[in-house]
Amino acid sequence: MISPTDISGSLAANSQSLDKLRAQARQSPDQALKAAAQQFEAVFLNMMLKSMREATPQDGMFDNEQTKMFTGMLDQQLAQDMSSRGIGLADMMTRQLSRSLSPGVSVTSAPQAHSASALPSAYSQNFQQDFVQSMTPYAIQASRESGVPAQLIMGQAALESGWGRREIRMPDGSSSFNLFGIKASGNWNGKVAEVTTTEYHNGIPSKQVEKFRAYGSYAEAFSDYARMLRDNPRYASVVQPGQGAPAAAHALQRAGYATDPNYADKLVKIMSRINTLGG
Repeated sequence: MISPTDISGSLAANSQSLDKLRAQARQSPDQALKAAAQQFEAVFLNMMLKSMREATPQDGMFDNEQTKMFTGMLDQQLAQDMSSRGIGLADMMTRQLSRSLSPGVSVTSAPQAHSASALPSAYSQNFQQDFVQSMTPYAIQASRESGVPAQLIMGQAALESGWGRREIRMPDGSSSFNLFGIKASGNWNGKVAEVTTTEYHNGIPSKQVEKFRAYGSYAEAFSDYARMLRDNPRYASVVQPGQGAPAAAHALQRAGYATDPNYADKLVKIMSRINTLGG
């Protein structure tokens, strides 16, 4: 596991630090978000110190290009030291991004643009692109096995797991590989993970603890999803040949896959997002 202190000592402006942050994002998205927010705070502080320097007269007899260079290096170090102690900006950004970038946004790259407005969209797109790229081969195979459009399968995986960030976890924190929110009901004899989830009853959401299936790999999870839709008569309208992904999404909701009354609309929206990502 990569800890935030491994990254916070230097801005992720080089490939080595960027690769470390990407690796951390795969292992622990929440910790990666904190590390990236801390680095952005350092960038902000460095820009603030730079602006203060520029507002100070620098035409003394000892001022030259070399002193400016070393002053810049000092300011960068000061910014990193101040951000490691925190001024509250990183904490505020972490809370805001965790709360507002739903469904499931995390970080796979560090802030390379010195613009606060570019931060959320850049992180969101990078993380979502990585998720789509990683899961598309499984979705294509599941589509072949079930007849369900691969685009819909990817849309469900993204929606149910928050682009992988809210993936169902086992008690020890390991992955259940269950990206589809399939519950451990019926004749399931495998491992299970118990988590708190939101269910809708007569359109009203409520929290309750449910048991979900746990798998040994993503390939196993996608294959079980394909088998469930293909073999369960309940989803016969979903696997009809030649049906487009949006129509299949609405058929999936009518079949009762989820209790969310807006499930199909959310799926269509996410599928549209996947198209823009090139998935």
